[in-house]
Amino acid sequence: MNVTELKKLNKEPVIALVSAIASVCLVAVVLGIIFAPRITEGWKVAGMFVGTYTGGTPNLTAIATGVDCSRETLAAANAADYVVSTPLMVAMFAAPAFFKASKKWNKLWPYSFKPEELDDGETEPLMSDKKWAIKDIAWLLTIGFGVAFVTTMIAQRIFPDTFWKAGRLLMVTTVSICLAQLKPVKKLRGNLDLGLFISLCFLATIGFAVDLKQFIGSAFLMTLYVFFMLIGCTLLHFLICRLFKIKYEYVLLSMVGCIVDGPTASLTAAGGNWKSLINVGLIMGVIAGACGNYVGIFVSYAVKAICGL
Repeated sequence: MNVTELKKLNKEPVIALVSAIASVCLVAVVLGIIFAPRITEGWKVAGMFVGTYTGGTPNLTAIATGVDCSRETLAAANAADYVVSTPLMVAMFAAPAFFKASKKWNKLWPYSFKPEELDDGETEPLMSDKKWAIKDIAWLLTIGFGVAFVTTMIAQRIFPDTFWKAGRLLMVTTVSICLAQLKPVKKLRGNLDLGLFISLCFLATIGFAVDLKQFIGSAFLMTLYVFFMLIGCTLLHFLICRLFKIKYEYVLLSMVGCIVDGPTASLTAAGGNWKSLINVGLIMGVIAGACGNYVGIFVSYAVKAICGL
């Protein structure tokens, strides 16, 4: 996460991103009060779903580790997320073409970019050939594993046993963001590509671990939680952005950046031929992913406190 790139965001994408994150948190807390007492480790699940809808599946698993969630609950949560959110992801990829062609939509939501405004921008594909050296990759891996090792040692010593894993997660996120602002770290090439590759390997591993038979039998309430959460936060997000007259391109990219990740938001912009928004989508997704760990831990403990669990 390069903080200086925040300068590329004007008021509208910032409002859209804040709206998306706030909508997820608010709906998760409200539904958490209803569902958490009825679901095994429900207060943990509330934060996990905030993580997955502000930074994707990696955030869900990170928060699950932070709140010391059981493997069974983690598997059920991932299965519920996969089943419910996959159709929404397909719809979001198709949305640019639908928005452009639908007269009813453009009448309902008249705020958008002009075609010429979308043509000027970065056109280099995310997964195109890049120049980097093995030294860059070695340093990136060393920094990543080093941060995880050091923050784990510190967290075990300064936090109580009931909170040290959550504290470690917050420390990993904070230290990583701080290190990313150092000039020598900024010069390392291949960071986005390496991160995306590891993330895809992780997602494939999680996908293989999902047992749909077990899911169908034991995670019905969890699936309802995800279903109502997605509907609620999507409607609330659209309502807020419509009131603030945000261009629908920003609204969609903020959703994709939160529900999936930054590279996918960039691919959505590229697929819609929104060339000037490719980098904006990436930045929005990275910011959402960084915020996801903080807000996810907060929602977990907020739901726990409200429900007295």
